[in-house]
Amino acid sequence: MDEIKLILLLFSLIIILFGFIALPALGKGILYDIGLLLLIITALFIIAMNWIDARLFSAITSLFGITFRPAKDYTINKQQNAVIKEVNGIFYATGYMTANLFSYTFKAEQAPEDDESKMIGAPEAWERMVMNIDFPFKFHVLASGLDVQKIRDELEGKRSYQEFQLSRAMQNNSSETAVTEIRRNMSIIQSKIDRISQGEKPIATIMYVETTAIGVSEKASLDALTSQLDQLRLSFSAMDVETTRIIGRELYSLFNFNFSIPTEFKQLTAMFDQQS
Repeated sequence: MDEIKLILLLFSLIIILFGFIALPALGKGILYDIGLLLLIITALFIIAMNWIDARLFSAITSLFGITFRPAKDYTINKQQNAVIKEVNGIFYATGYMTANLFSYTFKAEQAPEDDESKMIGAPEAWERMVMNIDFPFKFHVLASGLDVQKIRDELEGKRSYQEFQLSRAMQNNSSETAVTEIRRNMSIIQSKIDRISQGEKPIATIMYVETTAIGVSEKASLDALTSQLDQLRLSFSAMDVETTRIIGRELYSLFNFNFSIPTEFKQLTAMFDQQS
């Protein structure tokens, strides 16, 4: 949840709080009980809308059969998991998945052997994966340089926490394995701080996959789309890449990414955080 949504959530809950404060003015009776029940339901609904927004939003649209039109001749279905377009009686359904790649490793770090071998074998694994997929798909990578000072402050905070953990482990005579692991984490964090001090700029990436399926009816296209996304998820899992199908209001944003991307990276990360 980003700062703006957190502020809106707190503001909404403050209004609910004023409602609870004003309840005694109704006096004891049926009106008091109804008011209390409505306030509790409203508070729970506000929290639910903010914490499980993607799932709840698609559940509501599915229940009431609500669809959206993100652009002319395009429709977001009531399940909020596909963008549909009909052309001469043929239906095209487009769906999206978030994806992760191998985590970025600073040059000063010694990458674990498993990760290093994955990186070396990634091109060959990619070729094998693509050969086994018999439909087109797009793999998008959106990147942005991060605020150096902010990342440095975060790393220094993590280093201080690891130093505290090490001090407590030494006082409690923890096992050598635990102490070694803490020192290893401290070394990795310090190497990242050193790289930033030497001028290396931290970079963040957001990745998603897009594919389109065709059918003679809306249901046929949606069924074909689900099959394609399932196949993509299985294929990407062989490369140790985790994927999550995009549903809810984020679907509209990804559809718009074909025309323009966010001007601020935090807008993008906040949107993708809701799908986790």
